[in-house]
Amino acid sequence: MATLLRDAVQLTESQQLVRSSIGDICADFDHEYWRTRAETGEYPHKFVDELVEHGWMGILVPEAYGGAGMGTQETVVMMEEIAANGGGFSAAQAVHGGVYNSVPIVEYGGEDLKSNLLPRVADGEASIQAFGLTEPNAGSNSTAIETRAEASQDGDEYVINGQKIWTSRVDVSDYLVLVARTTPLENVEKRTQGISMFLVDLEDAYDQDALDIESIPKSASDFVHSYELWFDDLRVPAENLIGVEGEGFYQVLDGLNEERLVIAAECLGLGRLALERAVQYATDREVFGNPIGSNQAIQHPLAEAYARLQAAKQLTYNAADRAASDENVDLGAYANAAKFLAADAAYQAADAAVQTHGGFGIATEYDVERYFREARLTRLVPITQQLALNYLGEKVLGLPRSY
Repeated sequence: MATLLRDAVQLTESQQLVRSSIGDICADFDHEYWRTRAETGEYPHKFVDELVEHGWMGILVPEAYGGAGMGTQETVVMMEEIAANGGGFSAAQAVHGGVYNSVPIVEYGGEDLKSNLLPRVADGEASIQAFGLTEPNAGSNSTAIETRAEASQDGDEYVINGQKIWTSRVDVSDYLVLVARTTPLENVEKRTQGISMFLVDLEDAYDQDALDIESIPKSASDFVHSYELWFDDLRVPAENLIGVEGEGFYQVLDGLNEERLVIAAECLGLGRLALERAVQYATDREVFGNPIGSNQAIQHPLAEAYARLQAAKQLTYNAADRAASDENVDLGAYANAAKFLAADAAYQAADAAVQTHGGFGIATEYDVERYFREARLTRLVPITQQLALNYLGEKVLGLPRSY
């Protein structure tokens, strides 16, 4: 069963290499390892160190800067395998930022910034795990952010004030990619203008006494911590501006669809994991002299979850192939559909896994309750299911804008 789900699509040679290498690393971290991380809330340092040692945190860093120089096709495999091999969605999220937050530097950073930082990211000396965008008054409506970055009179630095929320992995990051307004909303012609991206050295921010953080208690992704941040006259060197001032919103959007495909792959890995554990339990657990998996009330929900995961995987990997090609396609349509279907498939698989385990479904020793909590989270992040449908309704079906 697990092999069929894993082999649902034909992989390229480089994708097969990624799957084999990541699988070998994951094999050293069993269910107990991940269960303990969840119980203690401890970040999986040892696992991440293994990925670093084998060069996988630099999968999207170009070879010229010491990275693997791979793309979305390979990253979907990497993240699905991490999630599927015991760690679930949280394990993938523990490294997701460290992989993807280098992309804005690669695409828009100045040469000095790239040559100084990217080799250190590729070899694990530095990490960019944190991305600061969401604010208390600006959730999905990113153009409403209020955090302000003002250029100094001599132009040598920016002074940043404001607040961010749901910024993850700040505790294990050396740098933060921060999105702030360089032009107030009331002074721009379009809401999407006047937003910029900055690279913040977190140690320097603490040394300035310009950054306060507070952990946000939550019920999913136990070992991936999220924070609320306050900036008070944080001074950032002008050379840490990423790309062009005022065009940060468009820069954020540029890689959004490919990253969303990787999120879909993480959902698929979680679904695979939940289904595998459920099938194993349904095969081993006997009631009235027979395995409970022989009952259609158990069998059918698992079979349906399998079918939905298969379908979502076909779409996700097809979209990743399209992203790597020169085809002129609406990648946003693929990415939003893939995220929607993969999150729903993961949720259905996790729900079926809990139900299959009966009363043990809520026992932490069987792990499926954790998978269920994570699967519920996937329907909220990085966008809600409803926002994915909004995109498909408006951009694909041509229906009137709903928001």
